[in-house]
Amino acid sequence: MTEIHQRTVLFADLRGSTALYESLGNAAATEVVTQNVAVLTNIVAEHGGLVVKTLGDGLMAMFNTPTQGVHAARAMHGSLDRLAPKPKHMPALKLQVALAHGEVVEMAGDCFGDAVNVAARLLDHTGDNETLATSVVLEALDESESERFRSLDRMQLRGRAEPVHVYLYEAHRTGDTATTAFGGLSEIVEPEAVSLTWLDLTKVFSGPSLPIVLGRSPQATFCVDDGRVSRSHARIDWHGGTFQLTDLSYNGTYVRFGQSGETVAVRRGTCTLHGKGTIVLGAPPDDIFSPCVSFEILQYPAEPVADLPD
Repeated sequence: MTEIHQRTVLFADLRGSTALYESLGNAAATEVVTQNVAVLTNIVAEHGGLVVKTLGDGLMAMFNTPTQGVHAARAMHGSLDRLAPKPKHMPALKLQVALAHGEVVEMAGDCFGDAVNVAARLLDHTGDNETLATSVVLEALDESESERFRSLDRMQLRGRAEPVHVYLYEAHRTGDTATTAFGGLSEIVEPEAVSLTWLDLTKVFSGPSLPIVLGRSPQATFCVDDGRVSRSHARIDWHGGTFQLTDLSYNGTYVRFGQSGETVAVRRGTCTLHGKGTIVLGAPPDDIFSPCVSFEILQYPAEPVADLPD
């Protein structure tokens, strides 16, 4: 029987299992992954949801309301400290969660529809230990819950003609203000701009065009058409007064800063961009044929202040 309902769809994925299989062997790694997915499955049930299916290292679940889905996502991240016991040498598992809300077609124990597709595609843009959600999810939350999310503006998701407004969950978010040196609170300033160059392509991005997704997909904000680059390889957004790059790839990202020559390896993590330098996607920075994107943080002169009359 086919039924159509408004549902919140959650996709969760545990990253790092490949390293587990390499370090523990097939049998032991399979046991660890299975136990950890079971923990996530129990959390779904505890928050009134239903696991539609498990997906190897993760799962797909449905909830009646966005609030249930957000609470489950928060509990999943909190569970990382109590996942299955592991030896000290075992690589840490990371969790990605994506949420969307909308019309869902339920048929033969499976689910289909736009909300399912959006949540699945959104998972491609999610960094380690992050939860991303659509604006439709936020609209149904109360203020105390919705203020924990930070806007990443609109993202172009694979297979969709229209971009989707995406938000990042921040557990300790208390508002868009920052403590100043004088003890008061002031609004975080809008970003200036970042310039990106690859081969003969140069683009400048400022506040309204953030976040920027760098990847091989033609739908990426900044397309780098190279086989070593993931479809959605890295994301640049503005947070806390700085441009931050988050690696979303399997092959990793390197950031080489121009003046200091310092190179930072970013694998499923985040790096603050400053000054100018090079972002190397999916290959070691010492490979002269690596796909390299030059970046520069642009600073514009302040507006002149008119002289006051005597």
